[in-house]
Amino acid sequence: MKRIIIGTVGVAVLVGMFSFTFYSDNYFEISRNLNIFATLYRELNTHYVDQLPNEEIVTTGIDAMLSSLDPYTDYIPESELESYRTITTGEYGGIGAIVGKRDGVNTVLMPYIGYPAHDAGLLIGDQITHIDGKSLKGLSSPAISELLKGQPGTELSLIVDRYGVSEPMLITIVREKITISNVAYYGMLQEDTGYILLSDFTTHASEETKNALLDLKARGAKKVVLDLRDNPGGLLDEAIKVANVFIPKGKEVVNTKGKKESWNKTYNAPNLSTDEEIPLVVLTSSGTASAAEIVSGVIQDYDRGVLVGKRTYGKGLVQATRPLPYNAQLKITTAKYYIPSGRCIQAIDYSHKNEDGSVAKIPDSLKVAFKTSRGRTVYDGGGINPDVQVDAQKYSHLLFNIISNDFLFDYATIYHAENAEISSSRSFELSDAEYAEFVTWLEAKDLSFSSQIDEAINRLVDLSKEEKYYEGLQPSIEALKEKVSKIKSSYLVDYQDEVKYMLEEEIVSRYYFQDGLIEAALDHDPTILRAQELLNSPAQYKQILSN
Repeated sequence: MKRIIIGTVGVAVLVGMFSFTFYSDNYFEISRNLNIFATLYRELNTHYVDQLPNEEIVTTGIDAMLSSLDPYTDYIPESELESYRTITTGEYGGIGAIVGKRDGVNTVLMPYIGYPAHDAGLLIGDQITHIDGKSLKGLSSPAISELLKGQPGTELSLIVDRYGVSEPMLITIVREKITISNVAYYGMLQEDTGYILLSDFTTHASEETKNALLDLKARGAKKVVLDLRDNPGGLLDEAIKVANVFIPKGKEVVNTKGKKESWNKTYNAPNLSTDEEIPLVVLTSSGTASAAEIVSGVIQDYDRGVLVGKRTYGKGLVQATRPLPYNAQLKITTAKYYIPSGRCIQAIDYSHKNEDGSVAKIPDSLKVAFKTSRGRTVYDGGGINPDVQVDAQKYSHLLFNIISNDFLFDYATIYHAENAEISSSRSFELSDAEYAEFVTWLEAKDLSFSSQIDEAINRLVDLSKEEKYYEGLQPSIEALKEKVSKIKSSYLVDYQDEVKYMLEEEIVSRYYFQDGLIEAALDHDPTILRAQELLNSPAQYKQILSN
């Protein structure tokens, strides 16, 4: 109670300071609203029937206030500061593995090669039941994640259930400093074409990109694909330096404009470039955002390369962190960024909300045309539109359910337990006999594949019963169900290639982990194949950049 009284007095003093210091109408409003908030909080604390969860109720109020602005302005309490640092730096103390729930059980989804989890022998599909003797039953994924993290050099013991092993296994792991690579993978697509998958923009993203490019060129790469699909962005400084890998020193990369004069800044490429001439294709998707959009937009604005894929997310807002009392932080949107052509690619105007609180994307009629270095027309207000559009692969609803029910995941675990080795990740293929075994295994699971058609039939049954004419329709409905069932049975044969590719990728991950998973998809990915086709046609490549 003493702490609460001191806190309330502190707020009252703060309100008093505002009352005597600020004279403009705006500052008066700030003072008035702080006074109302402090008084309301004091009255709640004094008169509410139960003891208030003080930290929780204030955090809820802060979160509600910030949610009325934009999704990127956040309150970061001291308890979440370490997680925020991990996001921005890519570093933490832990075991170096992705873990998550599978059928309610904490399961290893990907141990990273060279880190403690992999070195200790953890495999994809291992189920962790205890950490340091504590049962994980009922614990949330974030709570389990916190148990796995810790100071480098500290030890933890895991009890693990593994498919094909009759008794639970005890595995001891020593935590290390884990540094998540921004370049998740790089390698050769063809004899003269390199590929760089840049998945994040934390510390060292530009250095990793530069080193990957130099290594690929040493291997014979004369063309390169930079994959920014689903890259959520990150540090502005790293975006500037990644763009600088491909554009000359001194070129403008981005400028920011905010309410405060101090946020109006222009950022130029600070270093000598790594390669300004190598033919370049940048892959984008609807998940390419923020810093990744800066790089994509800079490459397009300077006609430095061709963008292939889908329109990017459209996040043209810049955030900075401001310190708050008691080691908390405020991540606040301070400015909008503008790429070299002059366009801002922010897709949603959060300053103009609908009556229901929703926001809409900027309509095409309000988008403004800009010009690239060579005079090509580009537009603001909706992300970066690629030069070559490639629609995302569409899979059937049934395949979606096969994946979402973890059938591929489970079968890959079984396959790995029964097969000591496979061929290389890019050459591995299931034989027809092996695929037939998977189909048989799936049928034996006796689990229905829910689909939109099933749901429509069930709604028809419910409606006909409700309207009292089910008996008349029953023979037709049963015949329809039987026909749909036959279609499902033949699906795994009719769409064998579609299912088989997915299963092969999952199996390869058991032997070659993340690199293998990526490599297994390279020769089947339509966006990558389109990029290769473009790079193999210099005339088409040049034509796109001159139109």
